Amino acid sequence: MQEKTIKSVLKKKLDDWLEHVSVELLRDQIRRDAICTGGAITSLLVGEQPNDFDIYFKTRETTKAVAEYYVDHFKENPPSSFKDDPARLVAITVREELDRIKVVVKSQGVASESGTKDYQYFEGLDDPSEPEAFVEQIAKDKEEADKKPEKKKYRPVFLTTNAITLSDKIQLIIRFFGSVEEIHDNYDFIHCTCSWQAETGELRLPNAALVSLINKRLKYKTSKYPLCSIIRTRKFLKRGWHIDAGQYLKMAWDLNQLDLTDMAVLEDQLTGVDSAYFYEVIRLLEEGKKAGKEIDSTYLMEVVDKIFG
Repeated sequence: MQEKTIKSVLKKKLDDWLEHVSVELLRDQIRRDAICTGGAITSLLVGEQPNDFDIYFKTRETTKAVAEYYVDHFKENPPSSFKDDPARLVAITVREELDRIKVVVKSQGVASESGTKDYQYFEGLDDPSEPEAFVEQIAKDKEEADKKPEKKKYRPVFLTTNAITLSDKIQLIIRFFGSVEEIHDNYDFIHCTCSWQAETGELRLPNAALVSLINKRLKYKTSKYPLCSIIRTRKFLKRGWHIDAGQYLKMAWDLNQLDLTDMAVLEDQLTGVDSAYFYEVIRLLEEGKKAGKEIDSTYLMEVVDKIFG
């Protein structure tokens, strides 16, 4: 797809979304601060339909305002499971921390339009293959949500600590904010660094990203989240991408700088991966720590095997 066409697709998507944002001030903030980057532009470049349009924002203020707007909308139109337990709904909040904005869903970690199965999933986990199936089910639930004509477009259907997923293929990333360069400091693979800015309409297609995309070769550029990067390679390999041993060495080097025995570090490192079941790993590790157990490699292996089979 040509650059001009990609710009047009992205602008039309933004305009369509903003028609469903009821607060004029917030619409203005989004038009000024929205950045689309990541897999959507990669898909458009090769003529494929994006799974999602990942939207970031330049400022903390807009990120917080967007998060609060959609959390309020989720509460105003809760799924039936939340109507039966209003205390759980009240517990969903937006929290502002030193370096981030986050959605807090107490005890579950996620909130979904699809109901209680997302929350109660691990309590009934029998089949070791089910964690992968759960993640696939979330995707299917979102796809089904997009097909419901009687529902409002661009409504919040899935909330996590780091992102708010809307129907109609919009994902709002609230974990990071800043300039394109600052956001890409948190990116791992070079092919994901194409970007489009709503305010100026500028589309950036770095040459290195295009070379990686054409050759389908993963090139790690360093990241604050090397553990997430290592896990993410599985997804790309299934899609026919290639990676050399040197890229794994770079990820291992970055990973070695981190203390994964610190639960806060481990949780942060799992940003962006299939957090629905990694959240359960972290929960069990924290419970073990509170119970006085030594959180060493042996205990971690036991917990991981319990979750993943």
